[in-house]
Amino acid sequence: MRLYVLIPAALLGLAPLACGGSDPEPNNPSQMQNQYGAPPGQYPPGQYGPTTQQPGQYGQPTTQPGYTQPAPTTPTTTPAPTQTGTSTGQATPIAPAAVSAATPVLTAMAASEVQGMQPEGGAFAGQFQDGQTLEQPFNIQPGKCYSVIGVGLGVQELNLQIVAQPAPMLPPVVLSQDNTTGPNATLGGKGQCFKNPLPVGGPAKAVMTVRGAGLAVAQIYVK
Repeated sequence: MRLYVLIPAALLGLAPLACGGSDPEPNNPSQMQNQYGAPPGQYPPGQYGPTTQQPGQYGQPTTQPGYTQPAPTTPTTTPAPTQTGTSTGQATPIAPAAVSAATPVLTAMAASEVQGMQPEGGAFAGQFQDGQTLEQPFNIQPGKCYSVIGVGLGVQELNLQIVAQPAPMLPPVVLSQDNTTGPNATLGGKGQCFKNPLPVGGPAKAVMTVRGAGLAVAQIYVK
């Protein structure tokens, strides 16, 4: 009877020793290696761990081999075209006495071209560059007839016109012009003066235009 009691007691005393020998020691790296299958400091695939930055990712941009930054270009300007001797615009008005050398020619042309007509105002003169014009305003009267005589000194061609200005915002209208060539011109000579066909008058201008450079003088006549 006493033997049966001692055997179970001896077995119970060995049980704690058998169980305690199988527990791993805490914080033992060799035990962690056996548990996770990787050495200390390394992580199995798919586990979190320190990463290294690849070139060109989330950092300073890298320059590709063979690429060169283009040099800044300098804007170029086109030189302005040089002006020729031809000019446009208004000639410089001068006193008719400054063209006194043309007075005998002007008087002779008037006696031949505008017999029976009277001067309308005074003569007008200018110093011209090629292509420039000079204007003399006057009023066209109803039923009246007008002519213009011009003499040039040094110019190649002198042209005469009578133009009307219907309204300030409208372009001028050419009423008559000369059909002569050379440095002297006559508009409406030999009885072919321009007659106003309207029963009312209005503002008009006698216009001289030249080719070449020099002086010119003109006179308006009316009857």
